[in-house]
Amino acid sequence: MKLLNQNLPHGANIDRDISLMLELPENDRFFKKKKKLLEDMCSRAKHASIHSSASPGELESSLLLMLQRARIINLDELELYFGGEDVMDMVGFNSPRNEMEALNSILTSIAKLDGEHCSTTTLEELRIAAVDLISELGKKCKEESKVVTQSSCEPEKCLQQWGEDQGVKSQLEISYFEGAGRGAVARQDMRIGDIALEIPLSIVISDDLVHEYDMYSILEKVEGMSAETMLLLWSMKEKHNPDSKFKLYFNTLPEVFNTGLSFGMEAIMALDGTLLLEEIVQAKEHLRAQYDELFPSLCNDHPDVFPPEQYRWEQFLWACELWYSNSMKIMFTDGKLRTCLIPIAGFLNHSTCPHIMHYGKVDSTTNSIKFPLSRSCNAGQQCFLGYGSFSSSHLLTFYGFLPQLDNYYDVIPLDIDVASNEDCADTDPTPDWTSHMVRGTWFSKNHGIFHYGLPPPLLDRMRRSRNPSLQSMTLTPESLEIEFEILGDLCSMFEEMRDGLGDPELDNRETTSWDVKLAVDFKDLQRRIFSSIVASCEAGCELVECEMQRYTL
Repeated sequence: MKLLNQNLPHGANIDRDISLMLELPENDRFFKKKKKLLEDMCSRAKHASIHSSASPGELESSLLLMLQRARIINLDELELYFGGEDVMDMVGFNSPRNEMEALNSILTSIAKLDGEHCSTTTLEELRIAAVDLISELGKKCKEESKVVTQSSCEPEKCLQQWGEDQGVKSQLEISYFEGAGRGAVARQDMRIGDIALEIPLSIVISDDLVHEYDMYSILEKVEGMSAETMLLLWSMKEKHNPDSKFKLYFNTLPEVFNTGLSFGMEAIMALDGTLLLEEIVQAKEHLRAQYDELFPSLCNDHPDVFPPEQYRWEQFLWACELWYSNSMKIMFTDGKLRTCLIPIAGFLNHSTCPHIMHYGKVDSTTNSIKFPLSRSCNAGQQCFLGYGSFSSSHLLTFYGFLPQLDNYYDVIPLDIDVASNEDCADTDPTPDWTSHMVRGTWFSKNHGIFHYGLPPPLLDRMRRSRNPSLQSMTLTPESLEIEFEILGDLCSMFEEMRDGLGDPELDNRETTSWDVKLAVDFKDLQRRIFSSIVASCEAGCELVECEMQRYTL
């Protein structure tokens, strides 16, 4: 967003319109797709002209135009895939992440214009309106989080005090939450842009730290040794170091991480019928193979540096789970992206609509990592961090939880070849969708004919595999026959997948072990997704049949 009338002298009191523009960066990975969507808007939202005496209705209309454009600019790959080619399906709400990014980009641009134009009152009204929309989003996506008052946070309080002594600036307090473990509570009301937490680089654990230890000279000579693996091995030893600078940090870490990687056999078996079963088994096999490549050879060759009692398989798995569940990717001032552990920051819980979204870069001015708010957080409220655009299967496997809210990234990849016809790639206007997926159809905005709540790229591929010359969907007997076949195939496929999950568990989950409960909850989620697709296919068949009957009358 930028000011078009930039030749006005600073502070000039001239009654002119404010023209704001949101630009699509040319280096955007999906520039062509987004550009087409923006062009399909007929440039309605390219710029919004706002008069200094604009009415509330006019301001609301201008903000909506900017928001529609900002939504398209901030679409990610999944949102583009499930949204399709129809711009009217894309200018509305796409996901909490997209909405937060869009509204915050508008706020950032308004802040850049503030003071550069005479109509500062109008800009302030526009800013307040955007903030109100973010607030409404937060209310719709509110997560229940009850503090467990009887739980002691003494180790965490000691760590917080140590952090503050080391230069940490925090507006957060660590607490225990019912059903979620530790999390962060706002000490006071915080608004968008406020820094909830600032961590000096001096207490961040990164690969640079390993260079100071004896093990580095040994590990750097090991073929294929990565910085991440070095940190794993460092963590296993440092955990037992009574003189460690990070002793208070290690004191706050659990003896056992309850992630999918620690699932017992009963929980693994409870995942039967899901792709997650194979994913967890393969992940553990990969880690075991990695461990076997390192040990016992390192212990045998260097027992003084790698004591056997500190490098057993269980301890290696613990370190892997530590880094999977607590590490963050941070861009350093030298341009390198490093995997780091950030004391105190690791306590923040994840949300699909977090308060903090952008935090992965070292501030060169303060030599610290800052955690600014993308939406306000009131005193006593749990402050959530966005871990990333992860599916529930990923969060379960590597973090050990399932999101409380609906997860827009709960996709199921499809291992089907529907583009076998050689002519298909030549006629398909979106050949870059080389893989396909589905998700719960309750996320879809369009359940009408030719849509059915299903991803448009998948439907287009399946149509063109049957009729490569198909250019557009029209209500003809031939196209309707193809629709009926496609919906029937998809319905059969997902009925089989749903039935493969078995019947819903009837056991009392209050007395079930943590891992079995998580496995059953995940299986229920998969069943819900499959059932929604089957229901949408069945409803789609009814729509198609109604249209087909018109041609038989």
